[in-house]
Amino acid sequence: MSSLIEKFQSLEAEREKSWSPDALRVNREQRQRLVAELGDRRRVQVGDAIGQATLIDAADGPVALDRLHAEGPLVLIFFRFAGCPACNIALPHYDRELAPGVHARGARLVAVSPQVPDRLVEIRERHGLSFAVASDPGNALAARLGVTYEYDEASRAAAIAAGRPISDVTGTGTWELPMPSVLVVDREGIVRFADISPDWMDRTEAGPILATLDALATGDRKVA
Repeated sequence: MSSLIEKFQSLEAEREKSWSPDALRVNREQRQRLVAELGDRRRVQVGDAIGQATLIDAADGPVALDRLHAEGPLVLIFFRFAGCPACNIALPHYDRELAPGVHARGARLVAVSPQVPDRLVEIRERHGLSFAVASDPGNALAARLGVTYEYDEASRAAAIAAGRPISDVTGTGTWELPMPSVLVVDREGIVRFADISPDWMDRTEAGPILATLDALATGDRKVA
């Protein structure tokens, strides 16, 4: 089974053949800018309390965040939206390579996007995902954690020209999305692992997430 890095490299190679040079440039420059700006951003850190929030499970409706981590560790995977090509690579990969290990360790896995719930059902059903997919209304949780970004001007212009403004795609009416991020939260609501990927073509592999869950199971709270 190939790694996420290898899968994204294949996607990038395909885009080099099928996208125009201008489209590639706009996409890459936005990603590069977000990577460059990450160090100056206030964002969630290991040791922070996750706090209170309400997510909307695409299948089951509203659920309080503290309920999700009350019975065991919680793995939150923030992704962009159901039609995002990179997300359609990452989430099925996590279903195969991460979800079984998460469940075996008595933890819960939830994928989170700001997209409205009725549009999020699509990605879970398309891939037959074994974990919950939930909406973060208004990016409330992601923004509080400092993991959101907005399309830059060039990306907005390209999306509008293609007839796919992200505000319409997500149903949120905004150009704000979460940077793909993975958090592991213990049952007390403390973040024990945080990995933020401003470049959405470079995401967290399963290994470090499972290692964090193993460390929590042995009582080691010094995980990152």
